[in-house]
Amino acid sequence: MSAVIESFLSGFPFFILHFSITLAMFFIAVFIYEKITPYNEMELVKKGNISAAISFSAGILGLAIPLAFCLASSVHHWDIIIWGVVALIVQVIAFYGANFILDDLKTRIENDEIGSAILLFSGKISVALINAAAILG
Repeated sequence: MSAVIESFLSGFPFFILHFSITLAMFFIAVFIYEKITPYNEMELVKKGNISAAISFSAGILGLAIPLAFCLASSVHHWDIIIWGVVALIVQVIAFYGANFILDDLKTRIENDEIGSAILLFSGKISVALINAAAILG
């Protein structure tokens, strides 16, 4: 039993550091992502726009998935920081790629077009999963 406690005591600071850095990267990335998109998704969500909620949910998950994979495979906290930045950049590119494919995505989301939001959701999550697998290597 003492080996288990010793293992916990030696590993707990590592856990706290990596978990805290990952959460900080996540919240920072979500904040930046929301500010970079051409519409204020949170404001639209507060007004009851379901398409914005779907789109923003995909953005949040799209950032969390690669960060989770990075956390699971990290050997140093810099792994999380560097790959967290990469995850943010990839998700922003995915958003603008979808905007290129779906004409006037901004207006579609603002007009609460659910079909466009669902397609955007699947694109963001697909890119996030591929990004996470690439990070995992």
